[in-house]
This record gives sequence, structure tokens and C-alpha cells, in this order.
Amino acid sequence: MLLDLIPHIINGLALGLLFALLALGFMLIIGVMEVINLAHGSLFALGAYVALAMMAPDGGLPFAFMEPYYALPAVPRYLIALVVGPLVVGLVGMGLELCLRRTYGSDPLYGLLLTFGAALVLEETIREIWGSSEYALPIPRGISGGFIAGDLIWSTYRIYAAVFAAGLIGVLWLFLNKTPYGAVIKAGAHDSEMVRALGYNLTRLRLLVFGFGAALAGIAGIVMAPIWGIRPVVGVDAVIPAFVIIVLGGVGSFWGAVSAGIMVGLVVALTAAFLTDWSLLSMYLLLLAVVTFRSRGLAGKSSVLEA
Repeated sequence: MLLDLIPHIINGLALGLLFALLALGFMLIIGVMEVINLAHGSLFALGAYVALAMMAPDGGLPFAFMEPYYALPAVPRYLIALVVGPLVVGLVGMGLELCLRRTYGSDPLYGLLLTFGAALVLEETIREIWGSSEYALPIPRGISGGFIAGDLIWSTYRIYAAVFAAGLIGVLWLFLNKTPYGAVIKAGAHDSEMVRALGYNLTRLRLLVFGFGAALAGIAGIVMAPIWGIRPVVGVDAVIPAFVIIVLGGVGSFWGAVSAGIMVGLVVALTAAFLTDWSLLSMYLLLLAVVTFRSRGLAGKSSVLEA
């Protein structure tokens, strides 16, 4: 019985780590900008669509100059998509931050409404370019398919996704805690006016952090695309778990968000194995159970990026 659960546990870990990666980008923006970015899910979807355009000739960019590019093997194209996708999404995020500047210092509702409108604009733009059909992201043969180990069939891609997400989360933690740039970002999340008083350009910091958080959403969208599929409304499916994870883990903790992401992924995967109709509801029940006894989440702290 336990052996039968192992593939579901692996699936849950992969899903949870990807959820955590998405939620950490969300937390970066909330911490430094003090804005709840409702367009985060649409940026997640945009990353998946940009990767689709980089991987498939019929993926939405039928430009003649792209034909030699599509002749490249699948592995280089996939690696290029992993770089270009987050860069494009990061630039879009930076453009959104420029629009948000007029709302700083005003009622937070203005920023909330602006990002909600941006989410609608991004979703409709995706529909105009790619249509409303669902796509599957082509991936290199080396990370597709499955293999048999211990009389069980394992998904190669899900193991790759779990390792990739775990590695990226580790790199992000090192960046935030072991580099001077990460220290400035953490300080901006704790006290933005103090950062300004120390001579740092707060306007530039906000721009770069928003772009960085958006890029994390984009790369999460690319890696999760083969698991969830690609469709215009996939961003809604992503942003809701991100909200749940932030509240569940505690708005003040990096590792709280990672732990909450893994918990949500495991709960959803294990519930889907036995009660498919309850799989999405299970994460809300988990949230309710935790915040009933710990209102600040698992590891809530005063600073959004405090480890």
C-alpha cells in the first residue's frame, strides 16, 4: 500500500515545489511593493505561452525568420525557452510596475484594481495571439515519458520538475541571504523608507523586484505547462494556490512558503489519488485547519522575506 503511494507523493512534491516557486515571486512583490498583484497568474500563463512559441512552429509566432530556429534540436530550443520566457514575462512585469507608480501612496484598492485589470488585459491578449484552444508544451525526449523502478512506473518529467524547482528555490534563497543585492531587497521589504535614506534608489528597486517576481512566475509557468497544459485561464488555476500558500506559510517566512507549497502539493496529489472531486477543496480545508490554530500561518514573521 505504501509503495503504491510513492508515485503520488513524488507528484505532490513536484507540484508543491512549483507552487512554492510561484508563491515566492508573489511574496517578493508584496513585500517590496506592498501591492497584491492579481496579474501574477496571468504572468504565469504568459510564461507558458512564450515557451510554446519558442518550442513549436505552430505556437503562435509564424514569422519567416524563425524557421531556422525551429530547425534546432529540441534540447537547445527548450533551454532557450527557459531563458527567453522569464525575460519576456519580467519585462511585462516591469511595464506593469510603471503603470502602478501612480497608485503608490494612495488607497491600496487602486493598485489592486489596476492589477486585476492588467490580468484581464493579459488574458485577452493571450486569446488574441494564441486563441482559446488548449496546447501541450513539447519537451525534449530525454525528460519526457517514464521509466520502471521497483515495479512502479515513474514520470521522468515530474522528477525533473521537482529537482529543477528545488534547485531554483535554493538559488533564490542564496541570492536573498548571501548577496548584497538580496540584502537590499530584504531591507526594502522590511522598511523601504530606510532603504531610501541609505541612498538606494527605491524606484529602481521596486522596478527590478517586480520584474524579478514576474520572471519567477514565468519560469514556474514554463515548468508546470507539461503537467497542467496551456490555456488562457490557467493563470487563475495558479494564482489561487499562491494566495493559499502565502497565508498558510505565513507572510513573513521564505521557508514557511516553501513548506506550505509542499504541504499543498502533497495534500492535493494524495486526495486526487483517492477522492478526485475533493482534490482542490483539500487545500482550502488544510488552510482552514492551520489558520484556525495559528492565524499568522506556519511561520509568519514581520518581514516578507525573512528566512
